[in-house]
This record gives sequence, C-alpha cells and structure tokens, in this order.
Amino acid sequence: MNQRKSPLYYADYLQLQKLLDSQSPESSKRGIHAHDEMLFIIVHQVYELWFKQILHEMDSVIATFDKDYVDEREVGIAVHRLNRITEIQKLLIDELRVLETMTALDFLEFRDLLNPASGFQSYQFRTIENKLGMDPDQRLLYNKEAYYSHLADAHQEIVRAAETGPTIFSLLERWLERTPFLDFHGFNFWSHYREAVNAMLDADRQSVLNNPLSTDEEKRKQLAEVLANEENFAAILDEKKHAELVELRKRRLSHRATQAALLIELYRDEPILHLPYRLLSALMDIDENFTTWRYRHALMVQRMIGNKIGTGGSTGYNYLKATVDKYKVFADLFNLSTFLIPRSKLPELPEEVRRNLDFYYAQS
Repeated sequence: MNQRKSPLYYADYLQLQKLLDSQSPESSKRGIHAHDEMLFIIVHQVYELWFKQILHEMDSVIATFDKDYVDEREVGIAVHRLNRITEIQKLLIDELRVLETMTALDFLEFRDLLNPASGFQSYQFRTIENKLGMDPDQRLLYNKEAYYSHLADAHQEIVRAAETGPTIFSLLERWLERTPFLDFHGFNFWSHYREAVNAMLDADRQSVLNNPLSTDEEKRKQLAEVLANEENFAAILDEKKHAELVELRKRRLSHRATQAALLIELYRDEPILHLPYRLLSALMDIDENFTTWRYRHALMVQRMIGNKIGTGGSTGYNYLKATVDKYKVFADLFNLSTFLIPRSKLPELPEEVRRNLDFYYAQS
C-alpha cells in the first residue's frame, strides 16, 4: 500500500535553499565586499549547471550510437538532443554579455583573491570537449603542462576517462562507414562522383582556354586557379592522399566516412538522407557555437585583464585566442563544402536507388 506523502513543495523539489546558500564571495570573507563578485560567482555556477545538462544530452547520444546497429528512430531523438545543446550554447554565449556588465576595475577589486583558481579548471567543460571527440594531441599545453595537470585527482580521472572512452566523433565515423548507399544496387557513388568532378574541372579549363575576351596573362592566372581546384579534389578522390593527410593530422575522418558524409551532403534532398543531414548539421552547429563562445570569451578576457597572466597561470587572452580554431572537432564536416558540386552536375541516381532513398510503401 502506497504511503501517504505530503504535497511536494517547489523550493524543496529544486533544493532551492542549498542553491541560494552556495555563493560565498572571497571578498566578503576578507571584509572587502567587492559588489560584483556575486555576479561573477553566479554566472559561473550557471555555466556549470548548463554544462551538466550538456553532458546529460551527450551521454544519451553516445549511448545511441555506441551499437552495431542504430535504429533510425533513435537517430531522430539524438538530433533533437543535439539541437537542445545548440540552444543551451546560445545562452552560454549570451551570458557573457551579463558578465561584461562588470568593468575591468570592478573585477580588479577581487581578482587577486581567486589565485590560483581558474575557469580552466572546469572539469565538466574539459569532459564535454573530450566526449565530443577532441584530439588530445591537438591540445595546447597549459602553463607548459598537460591540460589535466591543474585538476584535482578525482577530476583528472573523469576527464581522462572521457578522453579514452567512446566519443561522438569516433561513433559518428563508425556510423558513417556503415552507410549502405555508397555502392548500392549497381550504383557506385564514388566512381560517378569522380567522373562528374573530372567533367566539371575539364569544362572549367576549356572555358578559360576558349574565352576570346581574356588576355594570355588572365588565362594563365585562371588556369592556375583551375589547377589549384584540381589539387583540392585530388586530396579527397585519391584514398592514398587522404590517408597521408590523416597521418599529417590535416584530416581526421577516414576516407570511407568522408565519402559517406559527402554523399549525405550532395543528396540531402532525398528523403531518407534528411535525418543524416540534420545530424551532420547539428554537430557542425555545436562546433561553431563553441568556437564562437571561445572567441567571445577571449575578447571578454582581453577587455577585463588586457595582456595580464590569467589567474591559473596561463597567458590569458593569448592562450584563449589560440584555442579558437585549433579546438574544432568536426572540421572535416566543414571542409566538405570544398568538394560540393552543383546539383545540375550531380550523377543521376538510377530509379531503383532513388526508390530506396524515398519514403514509400507497397500495397499487397
């Protein structure tokens, strides 16, 4: 028999008193009472709460893709949760505007009291980066040491476990490699794509050569551009060259996974590829939002402390600015735009293949 419970109370459900009692400004402890330290604490606490929610969503996405077979209905749920992360990220970026209502002089009232604590010690954010799939070898040294060396032992264990466990990047790569439509019912996407690219590049070359209005010097420059374009495409058409770029860490996705991602991008109008395209787009949105947040954060730090050393011992603004482009996880997806060709030049799909890429039902 169910025991009778007292009515649930809002403040109790949210453990509101515990939350509201969790701000303890260092300046107040020392009798200085720096007014803006309360804002500083609350903004960073809110960040950590949102980081917890992002990790909650990421763990569910990892669980969905960490299987030999991924149900398409679950992919839809994963896309929804990734989109939720992007909405949270927009809040994280906007919260910087609230923090910037604190001036540099306001910050100086209590900044020295924070040493050696630093936002760099946010183990939740480091865990987010690792679970997303950041390459450990791409990380910058922090104060000449590994990024995790400034964390407490228990937090080091958490971030290192996330570094070596399944990541969204590694699981996406495995999922793309299983795409069945690269060679389907006699239609080999890669061979047809290669032919279309070669025809397009040859048409570009002939257009330059046969233009009676261009001077020899103009033609030389234009042909150099065509040649550069050919070299760009060669980097993806030639599996050996792609492997060399992976070895040089200029690419991360395997050649087959890259082929599949390109197929999804080029034929995204086919109904069955709508959802995979939304998945790739959501991951690029997350990467872009974190890049935007890092850039805005770096600007805010420069505005607050100029070129001073950060409280944790880093080079402050210069360190943060250096992470903006270097810490992208899904750069390969962004770079796919290099290899897109106009819809009018796409290889025509055979009818049987097109039917399998459509939503249809058969009457018995």
